[in-house]
Amino acid sequence: MASVASPVIFKEFCPLYYLLNAIPTKIQKGFRSIVVYLTALDTNGDYIAVGSSIGMLYLYCRHVNQMKKYNFEGRCESITFVKLLSCFDDLVAVGTASGRVAVFQLVSSLPGRNKQLRRFDVSGIHKSSITALAWSPNGMKLFSGDDKGKIVYSALDLDQGICNSSLVLEEPSPIVQLDYNQKVLLVSTLQRTLLFYTEEKSVNQVGTQPRK
Repeated sequence: MASVASPVIFKEFCPLYYLLNAIPTKIQKGFRSIVVYLTALDTNGDYIAVGSSIGMLYLYCRHVNQMKKYNFEGRCESITFVKLLSCFDDLVAVGTASGRVAVFQLVSSLPGRNKQLRRFDVSGIHKSSITALAWSPNGMKLFSGDDKGKIVYSALDLDQGICNSSLVLEEPSPIVQLDYNQKVLLVSTLQRTLLFYTEEKSVNQVGTQPRK
């Protein structure tokens, strides 16, 4: 019996004007007019997160068609990476050009979920631009990498409001990608790809030749 081919779904490209129109193209700072550039993007079934050159995170909720804004206190600097996670609570991690990393625990209208916006800061370790972020599926672990090759592990206790961070790996070239699953962190740099086993603190390189 011949197998039945799965149906083909046609999709049409459409600019997200409803999203882009909610983000200003310029802001006024004193007597200066500053152009706003979109610098980072992540999406899931609930949210679209957009980072900007003015340090503002624009978070669009797909269910209620509403845009919210989050920012860092202090100086205005470009957001370089954003990473969403939907687990028991909705979380978004944000990295900047100077190495600042923050986690926002979002408010939810569902019963038993978080009712107050909270922010956790990863500070004092990264000193250069954040280039990658990776969550554990339960939101208790966050890994961050920068363009100097540093990888930082942050343990989050959302109930206690605690974030403890430590340097776990340092590579000689910039981090370009991170992914975490089952106590193994996949790390890609400009020179190589490796598996970092977080329990044993051991490294297993993928392949033998460095990238050219």
